[in-house]
Amino acid sequence: MHLRILWVGAMLLASGAQAEFSGTGEFGLVINRGNSETEAANSRLELLWEKERWENESTATAVYARDSGTTSANRFALANTLNYSLSERSFAGGSLRYDRDQFSSFRYQASLAAGYGYRVLTGETHRLTVEAGPGYQFAEIRDTGESENQAIVRGRLNYRWQIAEATRLTNRLLVEAGSKNTFAENALALSVAINSRLSLGTGVTIRHNTDVEPDRKKTDTLTTVTLAYNFGAAKNE
Repeated sequence: MHLRILWVGAMLLASGAQAEFSGTGEFGLVINRGNSETEAANSRLELLWEKERWENESTATAVYARDSGTTSANRFALANTLNYSLSERSFAGGSLRYDRDQFSSFRYQASLAAGYGYRVLTGETHRLTVEAGPGYQFAEIRDTGESENQAIVRGRLNYRWQIAEATRLTNRLLVEAGSKNTFAENALALSVAINSRLSLGTGVTIRHNTDVEPDRKKTDTLTTVTLAYNFGAAKNE
């Protein structure tokens, strides 16, 4: 609850800043009818603003699937990162994350962290950013209702390869390592621009927890195909 309040506060702070927004909205849908009835939908919203040395990135993702009337996937996640540039390449900041998955070993996972980052590659073709820092993770075990809170070391890696004028490959890796559990998520995506606003994309996201209940799997994999709409100024990832 406290983390959600902090996240909302960060969003309000971002919305009040005198800076231009840019962002991307993505949506994918699968409907199957016949011998089986399956519906699946996934969406992602990313907002970015930059003002002088400040940069704020907010994301919201959701996944839902139903098979023959039974829910088979139901997850949403919120994240916010606020950074301040110390120089052309280095920066410092803080991050918040909230993740709720109906079929995970955890009813929810949330974290807050501070960190220092460095822009390793800053060219037009390749861009690579790394960051790391201490933080704290909150979680509730689904089967027992017990809290599993711990200090963590958070690491993040963002890579972008502009393969061609209209084709882009991105990879985002997040790791939250603690003594009780380590959470890792890697999102690989390929997008092809239709025009300046619309693009088609496909991606694979792998999420892993090292410590789960005996009847739960440690790794979840999500493969998506989406249509994306880009708004605002062009982003400089």
